Amino acid sequence: MDKVKVGVVGLGWIAQVVHLPILKKLPEAEIVAVCDRDRSRVSLVAEKFGIKKFFTDINQMMEIEEIEAVIVSTSTDAHKEATIPALNAGKDVLVEKPIARHYSEALEMAEAARAANRKLMVGMNQRFRPDMMILKSFLEGKEIGDIFYVKAGWLRKNISNETWLTQKSRSGGGVFIDLGLVMFDVAYWMMGYPEVRRVTATHYSHRTKEVEDTSLSTITMKNGSVMNIEVSWSVFVEDDVYYCDIFGTEGSATLSPLKINKELHGNLVNLAPAKLESHQHLFKRSYENELKHFLGAVRNVHPVISTGDEAVQRMRIVDAVYKSVRTGREVTLS
Repeated sequence: MDKVKVGVVGLGWIAQVVHLPILKKLPEAEIVAVCDRDRSRVSLVAEKFGIKKFFTDINQMMEIEEIEAVIVSTSTDAHKEATIPALNAGKDVLVEKPIARHYSEALEMAEAARAANRKLMVGMNQRFRPDMMILKSFLEGKEIGDIFYVKAGWLRKNISNETWLTQKSRSGGGVFIDLGLVMFDVAYWMMGYPEVRRVTATHYSHRTKEVEDTSLSTITMKNGSVMNIEVSWSVFVEDDVYYCDIFGTEGSATLSPLKINKELHGNLVNLAPAKLESHQHLFKRSYENELKHFLGAVRNVHPVISTGDEAVQRMRIVDAVYKSVRTGREVTLS
């Protein structure tokens, strides 16, 4: 099978450390061109990875007919302006999370994908961690019964080196839209997408000015199940903390490390595989699996996981979280 011809837009940390190195090694992909507003950066990165064509204008790159798929890894404020021209040019698109800064931007992007009849995938790489996929298969098999409560969190000691993340006009928000959205997506996926009824949240800005650096939120579903999410860039912990604890009517499960606890013959048994991978290896594998999945979807091998339409609905929750903080009240979704 011919290789999928790929263009990459936005050459920051995630592109240089994750996307480009992985794509260069995948036999099913060929990087045709890269694009970045910074002329010196785009030329240096193109040279480093042996990419002959590079641009500072996405519209010029979209004129290359052989490009079939585009990966958008710009700052969030540029996601829409990079994604829609790519879709209109007949390219399938993988855009990094979050899809956009607000629900309205996300909706425009999803509608553009439908109008162009192209695939739009959002980079929720945590879904593609091997331990996450194992856990999801157990939950789909009802191994722990009906899920009624999930608590998930990602606590970091330091803010990312990407300074734009703390600039609200570019990021759309702080740690919730950065890490909270990831944990919500994982937990919501595990729960099987129950309809959200109510959202309440509290934010703190201890080390940031424009955006929150700590977020605590409670999301209540129409079926009565509840999700709690805590994320932070600035808590005083010895090591970064990442977890997702799931409670069902017949057992419980947790991530990092993976455990699936169920009562069998009067004893609590861990059903998870004994062999566990390191966090660093899981991180790398998640992106490898995500990119392979996207390339397979471009080739119509399988449908897209984490679609633009799904991301639009996630952004409704993001907007509700920030509305709850602004108003100091619980937000009810219709």
